[in-house]
Amino acid sequence: MGYKEIWKVLGDLLTELRKRGEAIPADVMNDLRSAKTMIGILKADPTHIENIPRVETYLENIEFQLISAAQERFGVEYVELWMRRLEEARKAPEGETATRFVPGVPRGKHWVRVEISEEAPQSEIEKFAEENRLSFKMQHDGYALVYGKNANIKSFVKKLAERVRSARKR
Repeated sequence: MGYKEIWKVLGDLLTELRKRGEAIPADVMNDLRSAKTMIGILKADPTHIENIPRVETYLENIEFQLISAAQERFGVEYVELWMRRLEEARKAPEGETATRFVPGVPRGKHWVRVEISEEAPQSEIEKFAEENRLSFKMQHDGYALVYGKNANIKSFVKKLAERVRSARKR
């Protein structure tokens, strides 16, 4: 999912609504800033998978509030235009991670590196990789390299993030 692209579309919608006199709640502005920060963290270090659900929550909250405001003020046709733009943004590739060269990953495969820790033990990472039909390689620096189809990587990351979140709550 193109989080950065979705963020840009939501930012454009927010700007458009403000130009037309709509009052934007402070929590929407805070969520927009927080989402951008989390997206930046994910771009800088894709191993911070625990941030993915937070990014998605921020973006969903922003989208809900802005689309609701736009529909009340400008009607269904206006909202449909923005929904199409958001759908295009969701289909956008997520940036550089899939195009960087990583030794040992076949050409055209998507990948993620995961740090082995108490919250994400090697056995759990291997299990989630296998469940999602992904390949797994242990690296010498304490990280696991997981690669395969993009949709499977996304599913893997979500499951692992849920696992890490629940481990931290205990």
